[in-house]
Amino acid sequence: MQLFYNPNINETTENFTFDKEESKHIVKVLRKKDTDILFVTNGLGLLFKTEITLASDNKCTVKILAVEKAEPSKFHLHLVIAPTKMNDRFECFLEKATEIGVHEITPIICDRSERKVINTERFDKIILTAMKQSNVLFLPKLHEAIPLKEFLKCKNEGLLLIAHCEETDKKSLKSVLKPNENVTLLIGPEGDFSEKEIALALENNYVPVSLGNTRLRTETAAIVACHSVVFVNED
Repeated sequence: MQLFYNPNINETTENFTFDKEESKHIVKVLRKKDTDILFVTNGLGLLFKTEITLASDNKCTVKILAVEKAEPSKFHLHLVIAPTKMNDRFECFLEKATEIGVHEITPIICDRSERKVINTERFDKIILTAMKQSNVLFLPKLHEAIPLKEFLKCKNEGLLLIAHCEETDKKSLKSVLKPNENVTLLIGPEGDFSEKEIALALENNYVPVSLGNTRLRTETAAIVACHSVVFVNED
């Protein structure tokens, strides 16, 4: 199934028109024509079966034939991660985490962060593309970057975890995960969290965890953690 996206449709929508860029892609690149069937999601768990009524590369219009509603996850995974120095590595994380099933992502700026500015618009496009390619019906939420100290002031419910490389007492991630539980997981920058940041997280009730016996890159650690949480919640 090839999936398209339109955030402005809901269960009461009968007809809608794609924007010019998407219309051109559908008609000129994919060579779709009148009466062809398209599957569309609004990123909120709804899947629309639609039929093209006007195959124009300026405004491709469709009518909705049927709507299916996906059940939301019984858990919520919020990955809180320091952007990597190399953009392509962070983009890889965004793509893979979306495919696996992350729900929410917050980039954090840490004491040892080498990248402190992110291109949210570009990252949103990468997440959207990954959602469509993997036939995911829920679009993950990407927040603006925020200093770690500020994020720790926010109220987060469920299991609060911080993964770091310091030689201190830590539990394995798999030992603390349980099905149907909300998880907020902190992943630090290439140079890891500072001791002050770790201490501050512990003061805010975050539990230190290990992701394995090897030292992982930031983006790898986040992908491993994402898969671990989703795997525990598989039926």
